[in-house]
Amino acid sequence: MPEQPAGGVAVRLARQQAGLTLRQLAADLGVSVGTMSAIENGKVGLTVDRLQQIARRVGMAAGELLELKAPPAVSAAPDPRPAPWTGWRDFGPLELDPVLGSAVEVFNETGYHGATMRVIATGADISIAGMYHHYPSKQHLLVALLDLALTDLHRRVDAAVHEAGDPVQQFTNTVEALVLFHTERAELAYIVLTEMRSVEEPNRSRLSGVQRQVQKALDGAAARLVDAARCGPRDLPTTTRAITTMCLTLPYWFPGAGSPEPPAQLARRYAELALDMMRCAAEQPDSSVQQP
Repeated sequence: MPEQPAGGVAVRLARQQAGLTLRQLAADLGVSVGTMSAIENGKVGLTVDRLQQIARRVGMAAGELLELKAPPAVSAAPDPRPAPWTGWRDFGPLELDPVLGSAVEVFNETGYHGATMRVIATGADISIAGMYHHYPSKQHLLVALLDLALTDLHRRVDAAVHEAGDPVQQFTNTVEALVLFHTERAELAYIVLTEMRSVEEPNRSRLSGVQRQVQKALDGAAARLVDAARCGPRDLPTTTRAITTMCLTLPYWFPGAGSPEPPAQLARRYAELALDMMRCAAEQPDSSVQQP
């Protein structure tokens, strides 16, 4: 079948104009997300048949689709004061290259140690040789995914803290950021939760350091809340770690048939629970004192 040498960018623009996610279009065409991503990135040739399938799905003629071009970038004088990022609540489709996308699926299904490079390559619709060119080992894949996940988590938590104007909002924003990441990015978060022990040094220490920075952000927000309220739980470090733990374990059950509510609503509910855990010690029964 003859191939259309160009068109990946046009396919992406047509998909976005039609309001479709990468996953939705891939499902409609009966191909993997990795293959669809490779088409849009120009790594896989676009056949005439597939071009026509895509055009029908987005409601355009094939020739019209191929003529789509991204609008030219508008140059502007650089702002010496970069605006703070406020998109920590926003989660679009996770755009990964085909190999990393396949690795996420395989690691979630079989675990790191049960996964093989051959199975990952098959899921990515790429040859073993082609995959090894970009990722020399399964360890490289794991580290790349954990780097992506933890960098994104740290960025979101940091933005959540800096967006708030008072200690209560800083604390609740931090909890919401943790919950949103571990639900909206549940597949990635599950790999962080279960496979950090599989990372070899020196990457394990480096990635663990990012995890500690996330915990430090929550600890700092909790401490500021206690200072402002002039009271708090008897054991603040244990309380903040308990709050972190209840957020980290969300990927074990979310999403699923038992998911009671959407991520944004669940995040607010968890923030309320965390505030309850931070209540003044004077309001809590002292278990060390025997009741008559």
